[in-house]
Amino acid sequence: MVYLAIGLALVLSALWWLRRELTPERLPHLEGLDAIAVPVQQVRIPTQNRRRLFAHWMPQDQSQQVLGVAVLLHGWGGNGSQLMPAAKVLHAQGWNVLLPDARSHGLSDKDTFSSLPRFAEDLDAALDWSLAHEATAQHRLVVLGHSLGAAAAILAASRRKDVSALVSVSAFAHPEQVMRRWLAAYHIPFWPVGWLVNRYIERVIGYRFDDIAPVVRIGLVASPVLLVHGIRDDIVPLDCAIRLRDSCDLATLLAVAGDHEHFDDQEGLYQQVSQWLCATKDKVP
Repeated sequence: MVYLAIGLALVLSALWWLRRELTPERLPHLEGLDAIAVPVQQVRIPTQNRRRLFAHWMPQDQSQQVLGVAVLLHGWGGNGSQLMPAAKVLHAQGWNVLLPDARSHGLSDKDTFSSLPRFAEDLDAALDWSLAHEATAQHRLVVLGHSLGAAAAILAASRRKDVSALVSVSAFAHPEQVMRRWLAAYHIPFWPVGWLVNRYIERVIGYRFDDIAPVVRIGLVASPVLLVHGIRDDIVPLDCAIRLRDSCDLATLLAVAGDHEHFDDQEGLYQQVSQWLCATKDKVP
């Protein structure tokens, strides 16, 4: 009986630890946003579970020709301000830009846990807000996501018909692969413990990894896809981007100098991204 109680306590402790790991530590927004030379508004966007997202909204001056709306989604543990280098370039090229914080990230409301499907739900909420906003009506809607945000962008775009172009930055190919690397970092053997951990996480998030994996969903995206990946990425290897490209006839791979978080020439890269977005204008689904 004592051993049973000890075993139960260990299991409950392990499950509590896993739940905690599914809620990342919040990073503060980057300083100096008020000093940038473009208008930045703070907005709140309703999302699932009666939560609200914080977002930075960067509209064009009404006298300027608007190319469309670009919604940019950060990765795990980040926030929208980390994509400001991309936002500033896209805004300068004529895009309205929306930078939401996912739930439990940045200044958005906290929820019970974070996951790929919840990131996609939050992206859907941001896209719907953009479509409903009078300043964005009738404009092209494009998405750029980084890391988990890129995986969420692929998932969201695979279920929508109003996204005209998708830019995936440093996306992984399959959650199972990510979890294997995470388990290895904690020296947790995959079989049988790691396998059970993954199945438990699937139960918590409400989806099988195989059903939401970017390498599976990207083939269902109806719009052009640009896969940006750093050649020195040691968190998500370049092979993931190659697998994603090979799984989608509409995908183009742009391998650039950089790692998972930073690129050697960020402004030049996002200039290329903007040019690619403009070139996809006639390929709207």
